[in-house]
Amino acid sequence: MALLGVGLLGGSIGLAARKNKLAGRVEGLVRREASIAECERGGVVDRASLDLASVVSGADLVVLGTPVAQMRALAERFAPSLGRGALVTDVGSVKGCVVRDLEPVVAAAGAHFVGSHPMAGAERMGVGAAKPDLFEGAVCVTTPTKRTKADALRRVEEFWKALGSRVLRLAPEAHDDLVGRGSHLPHVVAAELSNYILSPAHPAEQAMVCANGFRDTTRIASGSPEMWRDIAMANREKLARILGVFIEDLDEFRRALEAGDAAAVEEYFVKAKQRRDAWVGGGKSPE
Repeated sequence: MALLGVGLLGGSIGLAARKNKLAGRVEGLVRREASIAECERGGVVDRASLDLASVVSGADLVVLGTPVAQMRALAERFAPSLGRGALVTDVGSVKGCVVRDLEPVVAAAGAHFVGSHPMAGAERMGVGAAKPDLFEGAVCVTTPTKRTKADALRRVEEFWKALGSRVLRLAPEAHDDLVGRGSHLPHVVAAELSNYILSPAHPAEQAMVCANGFRDTTRIASGSPEMWRDIAMANREKLARILGVFIEDLDEFRRALEAGDAAAVEEYFVKAKQRRDAWVGGGKSPE
């Protein structure tokens, strides 16, 4: 198994794969010399290297864990090192552009690409945050197309199940629409809350009165700016439309406040509580 990018997700895959003996050997591509010893010392991989070709050569499964904007160029570089019949997947949070870019490159090399997105992560970054149980109980979305070979899809889905994930199969565009609302929008909102509330334009006491609610709501704003820049840009059409609807909903709440409509304000919070409580409990969201 070749892990191209050994951060939180790639490192956790390596730990879980080695723990569960899913590969005879796990190798990882890193960007810095200092990361080689860190990855090997932490037991994340059998070998880490700066040499892309040597990591990919001989791999039965290649997992891309780099920012989505880097994936196509990386695939074009490692394609000559792919073995025929090898599987290639990724952990990117956007699937439409990734699948369009990588599927033909990998197919031309005689290998198979299947898009994946494990719905697991944290605001902490780097291999030091990796843990072998990160994917246990988490949903992993696979995004096959008409060109996807049935056996390749089955093998990739079995891999994620072996890591403890529950697999959900979606078309790439459907994935980007759903994840745009459920993942990308919350990150933008957390970032705006941090930018606005913690702005130096406000009194110094502002930060002192931000308590646990603020901490919980903005936790994900501590994620990688580079990664989230790439995600937002890659899904920009869907995310811009989703933001438009979100802003309209907020504006409706603002108008209820200005009108002194206590019933509408209460209904806003009642509906939110009911829907979230149903989601946490695994039930159907009320109307």
